[in-house]
Amino acid sequence: MRRLSLSSRLALLFAACTAVVSLFAGVLFNRASEAHFIELDQQQLDGQLIGLRRALQDVQPGQREARLADELSRQADLALRITGSDGQREYDSSTQIPEVLPRQSGLTTVSHEGTEYRVLNAPLYPDKPDSPQLTLLLDITHHQHFLQRMQHLIWLTVGLSALATALLGAWAARSGLRPLRRMSAVARGISAHSLNARLPEAQMPPELAEMAHSFNAMLGRLDDSFQRLSAFSADIAHELRTPLSNLLTHTQVTLTRPRPIDDYREALHSNLEELQWMAQLVNDMLYLAKADHGLLVPRREALELADESDVLLEFFAPLAEDAGVTLSREGHARIEGDRSMLRRALSNLLDNALRFTPAAGSVRLSIVDQPQAVQVSIENSGDGISAELLPRLFDRFYRADPARQEGSSEHAGLGLAITQSIVRAHGGEIRCESKAGWTRFVIELPKGE
Repeated sequence: MRRLSLSSRLALLFAACTAVVSLFAGVLFNRASEAHFIELDQQQLDGQLIGLRRALQDVQPGQREARLADELSRQADLALRITGSDGQREYDSSTQIPEVLPRQSGLTTVSHEGTEYRVLNAPLYPDKPDSPQLTLLLDITHHQHFLQRMQHLIWLTVGLSALATALLGAWAARSGLRPLRRMSAVARGISAHSLNARLPEAQMPPELAEMAHSFNAMLGRLDDSFQRLSAFSADIAHELRTPLSNLLTHTQVTLTRPRPIDDYREALHSNLEELQWMAQLVNDMLYLAKADHGLLVPRREALELADESDVLLEFFAPLAEDAGVTLSREGHARIEGDRSMLRRALSNLLDNALRFTPAAGSVRLSIVDQPQAVQVSIENSGDGISAELLPRLFDRFYRADPARQEGSSEHAGLGLAITQSIVRAHGGEIRCESKAGWTRFVIELPKGE
């Protein structure tokens, strides 16, 4: 069974609500009209009762019928029955009066042969216990016809109003849902080559403006992710092309003619270096893929950052001495984290700092113990990084130096991306600041419980 569209559902809902409201209003009006007619009939019968009592007050028995006929002749739709105290019928003004009438006092309604009567029973002499009973009958058929026409009109009004509301509701719903159809059209037109499409948020109603904003934000994220993925794929091909080309060329040259065993051994050693570089690149990419899927779960152990930093500074000391760079560390703090992962992150930052620090420069590592977190910063002197390049430093395969250095895993452009993944796996954040001849990478790590 095909599901109803949202416009059809809204139209049917509008029609149902209108029908219920119209029916309720019609029933109330019908009840009010009926109560109004009863009140008018009560007043009319009470007035006739007073007139009959006054007319029969001092009349002789032989003149009673003439007097009653005179009184009743003024009201064509009024009939009268007089019953004695013994229950015997003494007078009927019409032969069409029903044989059986209600005997209780007050106003009642009876139906006889298609005619509706309002019946009022009352004593002729209220102060006499053996007084004859007067039964006044008022023909209210015209009232009932009016009420029946009113009911028919109510049902007609309910049907027409429901139909009109359904049509207007369908038009209003279709007009109101036009922004959704526009969103659907934009979504249908989205592909890998058209992720730059956006919805006009300013033209959206307030109820859909937030959805349009979220939709545009989603498209922006998808566009950014797709661009990064395309660039990532291109960078992978770029990085692997050089070592593969070197392997093929070297192997082909080696196999062009018979060579001594030492030449083959040298060729294999050269190929091994290229293969090791490729293996390191693949391992780094797998490491980042694990981080993207939340599979990079660090072990938690108590660490003294000062001791871990000193171990790394001791490792890089010979390189710094050869480059004429001064290494220093200040501050200390304790955190809970993965020793090997944090050492790798700090090692990447120290390696970058040493490579870009000129001779006679310095690299400083500082640790600041804060109430809620630990801040570790590594800064080096030298040429700064322009502000427009800072947001892209942690992109994969990105190098701030436009001269792409290929063939060495040290310059694959994955070090900062891996560092960022490690820091985020520990629940921290990393940023880069560069000004006044200094470049500083700041890591903020939360303290363990």
